[in-house]
Amino acid sequence: MAELPDDHHCPWREEAGALRAELDDVRAKLEAVTAALEALTRRVVGPKSEKVPPPEQELRKDESDEDAEARRLAGLARRREHAALKEKLHSETVVHHLSDDQRQCSSCGGVANRPLGTGKQTYLYEYVPGYFVRQCHVQEKAACACGAFIATAEPAVRPIEGGHYGAGFLAHIAVTKCADSTPLHRLAKQYQRLGIPMSRSTLTDLFHATAEKLAPLSQRMLALVRESEIVQADETSLVMQKPFRRGFVWTFLTDEIIAYRFAPDRSGETPLAVLGGTQGTLVVDAYTGYNRVTDVDGRSRSSCLAHVRRRFFEALTSHPAPARRALDLILDIYRVEHEAKKRGIVRTPSHLELRQTRARQAMNAFLAWLEESKETFPPKSALGQAISYARNRGDTLTRFLDDVRIPLDNNSSERALRIVALGRRNFLFVGNPVCGDNLAGLYSLIATCDLHDVDPLAYLRDVLLRIDIHPASQIDDLLPHRWAPPVRMAVAA
Repeated sequence: MAELPDDHHCPWREEAGALRAELDDVRAKLEAVTAALEALTRRVVGPKSEKVPPPEQELRKDESDEDAEARRLAGLARRREHAALKEKLHSETVVHHLSDDQRQCSSCGGVANRPLGTGKQTYLYEYVPGYFVRQCHVQEKAACACGAFIATAEPAVRPIEGGHYGAGFLAHIAVTKCADSTPLHRLAKQYQRLGIPMSRSTLTDLFHATAEKLAPLSQRMLALVRESEIVQADETSLVMQKPFRRGFVWTFLTDEIIAYRFAPDRSGETPLAVLGGTQGTLVVDAYTGYNRVTDVDGRSRSSCLAHVRRRFFEALTSHPAPARRALDLILDIYRVEHEAKKRGIVRTPSHLELRQTRARQAMNAFLAWLEESKETFPPKSALGQAISYARNRGDTLTRFLDDVRIPLDNNSSERALRIVALGRRNFLFVGNPVCGDNLAGLYSLIATCDLHDVDPLAYLRDVLLRIDIHPASQIDDLLPHRWAPPVRMAVAA
């Protein structure tokens, strides 16, 4: 009988091992491609319900009956507040008189002439279209009897030197485009219907003239961002026409300011220009463009827990049980923040104690699960990539535990970029870098107005008239979060 070859020197065993390793590699790649395809399909054609649900929505599933009742009462209070605001609207009374036929009594044939109270009342809320006014400003002139002196009253304040459009007009253009994301060619159609035909080019010139007028305010906001200890940042694309390329709008948030800056690329030059050489914490995603700001001598980096959560949500299709386990562990961390808000102790010593005890315990449980699972799933699978992404964040994922000012995630900056995304869908692009700068500057002013419940129309109308005569050393008084309406506006309101 022929002697079998030694296992250590058997060629077919070595070939089988190589094929098995190659097969495992192909399986991992196939799983990664399948997961990516499923995520893309869900994003493009899937129902909106498959988007990542916010933690608040998930936490409502476990809320008590008292919490549900408190939330219902809060919603009822908001509706009553809205109803009270409607009561303050300008009222008109429209009387509907009875016709002769309606006065004829169907029982006796007589005539109904005796009034019954004030009549049956119903209420309608009607829209009255806005209108333009052509103002004629007359400057009084007077001469002295000697004939050597003539006095002339001060002229009307013009927001743009030599222009023929008032501050309210310019404010309406800026708010309509930036706050309502309406392209200027659509605005031109609206103005045409209101009886003032204007070309799109004229509206464009007025929009950019307004932005350039208010540029010192938006630049001051970026300077104040530099001085803040806690900053959140994010970016999104916006096509530039000349030269034709993909530009980016960056947003930088503090507790009081939402500032934007346009850049022709996504390099780290923009974060460096805004935050370079400053100290504090920067809350961002994993994009490497922020590395130049978060170096050894710069800001400490705090990672976004929502981005980690999103990776595990995308792995639900391929690995439902373990991905759901990771999501539940992350939700336990958010549950601590939810309790702090419910108790009204946000950013207090009690909040810090909650983070350093219960939140740290929940975070440690999540990190322990990551370590236990790192070798369990193929590294190129959706769940393997989610685990690697979370583990690679390191200490930046736990920085919020020691500072209650640091948020768990960067969702606020993502929400601040929605206005840019909506504008991108409607007016598609900006003409050039200067146009991008002007758009970002007005975005800064209007978004910060919304943050502080300031009417952007009233704000812009006022500062356009005051910025030229306001002391430069007191320019902060004209910023949205510090602005106070003049007495004449407050009385009129």
